[in-house]
Amino acid sequence: MRRSRCIALGGLDRSSSWHIRCHLSEIGKELMSALAEFEKSSIVAIIRTKTSAEGRSAAYALQSAGITSFEFTTTTPDVFDLIEEFSAISGLTVGVGTAMSPAHVVSAKKAGASFVFSPHTDAAVIKKTLDLNLLSVPGVATPTDVARALQAGAKVLKLFPASHFGPPYLKAVRDPFPQAQWLATGGVSVENIKDWFAAGALGFGVGGPLLGGGISEIPTRVAAFIAEIKSVKSGGQ
Repeated sequence: MRRSRCIALGGLDRSSSWHIRCHLSEIGKELMSALAEFEKSSIVAIIRTKTSAEGRSAAYALQSAGITSFEFTTTTPDVFDLIEEFSAISGLTVGVGTAMSPAHVVSAKKAGASFVFSPHTDAAVIKKTLDLNLLSVPGVATPTDVARALQAGAKVLKLFPASHFGPPYLKAVRDPFPQAQWLATGGVSVENIKDWFAAGALGFGVGGPLLGGGISEIPTRVAAFIAEIKSVKSGGQ
């Protein structure tokens, strides 16, 4: 019997860390960096703006405040230009969000994205993402969604909208699918980060809570999220 070789990474608990190590060994070198970054920072900033200029300004402000992972959504004008611009910056992990078709995946790859987020589970999108050696993170809401996403090859899933279900739901749905890793997106706040971690989330996609107060509020909001994440990971109360 072939034995899996696993790579050591820090994690919130031994179970989560073991799954992350094994998944990293399975999905290839290029995908390792994106998943390792999610595990390290635990926060992906979602850029969804009405203009590309607003998206660019927000992303640079977030970067200056300490954010290192960015999801630029396809609903943002000139999204692939933004992905190309920010993926060229050393130290940043950049991907596309709201990927609704294989064509979005192809364009994201050409622009330099390293991961693909979708609000739903689409086997064709997942397959194209994996074919192009990008990290696939489809959105799921039900056990049926989870099963379909895993059967299509996804290893990291996004519970969306997370606020509709809550941490207890994530904890319950994880039990029959222990091989999956999870991000929570939609309604995650500084106040409930600890609950999401306890339920088994690897990290979070955050948009409005970071950008809702405008550019001037970004440093304060980012600092609050980062401080809480570090506190929970270090065992703080």
